[in-house]
Amino acid sequence: MRRLIAAVTAALSVLNGSTMLFAGPYWYANIPGVTGTGPYNPHFVQDVGVAFLVVGLALAARAWRSRYWPAAVAGAGFLAAHALLHLVMIVTGHDHHAIFDLVAVVLPSALALYSAFPTRGERHA
Repeated sequence: MRRLIAAVTAALSVLNGSTMLFAGPYWYANIPGVTGTGPYNPHFVQDVGVAFLVVGLALAARAWRSRYWPAAVAGAGFLAAHALLHLVMIVTGHDHHAIFDLVAVVLPSALALYSAFPTRGERHA
């Protein structure tokens, strides 16, 4: 089950990162709350897109071969740090799209973390 969750979160991360890299203005205009952070900065959006691609590849490696769980933990760490920022914004009242952020940022992060860590039989990496 963890490998399936890793595959799904990998696909979502690759899709998000690819959209940021190759259709940045579209991504910027269509993700709730993003336009409220300031003007579109293509370099910044592409940098973060690359990070999401790397996360997706790390989680895909976990889905493909369970022994690659350390890479998935590193990738999920980025998602967890990103989700923590969103949670702080929600708790402090600075997030006007809390439901979207909980579903699109926090939940995938939690699933990625769950899927990244090995089960008892996989600790032989």
